[in-house]
Amino acid sequence: MMKRQTPLTTALRTHPRQDCGEGGTSAMERLLRKCRVRNQLVRECMAECLGIYILILFGCGSVAQVTTTRDQKGQYLSINLGFALGATFGVFVSRGVSGAHLNPAVSLSLCVLGRHPWLKLPFYVFFQVFGAFLAAATVGLQYYDAIQTYGGGELTVTGPTATAAIFSTYPADYLSLWGGVVDQVIGTAALLLCVLALGDQRNSRLPGGLQPVLVGAAVMVIGISMGSNSGYAINPARDFGPRLFTFIAGWGPDVFQAGGGWWWVPVVAPCVGALLGTLMYELLIEVHHPLTPTELQTCQKATENQIGLDSKTVEPDCEERT
Repeated sequence: MMKRQTPLTTALRTHPRQDCGEGGTSAMERLLRKCRVRNQLVRECMAECLGIYILILFGCGSVAQVTTTRDQKGQYLSINLGFALGATFGVFVSRGVSGAHLNPAVSLSLCVLGRHPWLKLPFYVFFQVFGAFLAAATVGLQYYDAIQTYGGGELTVTGPTATAAIFSTYPADYLSLWGGVVDQVIGTAALLLCVLALGDQRNSRLPGGLQPVLVGAAVMVIGISMGSNSGYAINPARDFGPRLFTFIAGWGPDVFQAGGGWWWVPVVAPCVGALLGTLMYELLIEVHHPLTPTELQTCQKATENQIGLDSKTVEPDCEERT
């Protein structure tokens, strides 16, 4: 009788990597153990780098396929799906280690909320940009022949055979610079509203495995509804990392000059939009949640310690919200 094969996921679950020095471990197990990084910040930075690498690999890869085949093997919806699923799997890859920010604007907002240390912010941002740069380089390598053929051997930023937009965003001909700022502020504010709602357990409890899927859905609906003006960057790292790659890889300084010096808009405006979306969600939703029993108990203890003072004036935040 033929023995049934064990599925890969079951095998990984039932045969975890041995962390202790056991004689039965393979040479690969021992080698991997030697490669283990124990510093938490380094682990988080690597996770952010890999997570956004996945996002850009699938996202910009879908743009490259649609562009170089002249819409014969994909259309605008394909690009939306590429970035949405890229975001989903990027979150799955990194969320258990770093929280899967994958976006400097998200990291900034969490720092403002006090949910992420300011000290880690520059490290997160650097590795997010670096991961996006590496992903763009991978897409450029994979589609090198297709890009050369499509552009007639020229790497151009504007014109009918422009290929720089495969990697980073550029404004539509009708869009003004400040119109682009408004576009990015609104798009990123919408993203943060959705992301904060998905992570707010006191608003709605979601199964852990569903959250990354819904993050991808949020990215997709933003692309479907807000993508025609400038390509919905809504992520400084997603735009600047690939733009830096095109600058180095042969597209030249035009990548920073096109669109009237457009390059700074998808870097600065998403940060403003993220803070705006965060403020809106906090003021309209989260701040009004009733206190949890644990919070109430903490507040009561703090109030009891204030001898001879009116608790209403000492601890106003401890009043139960209804």
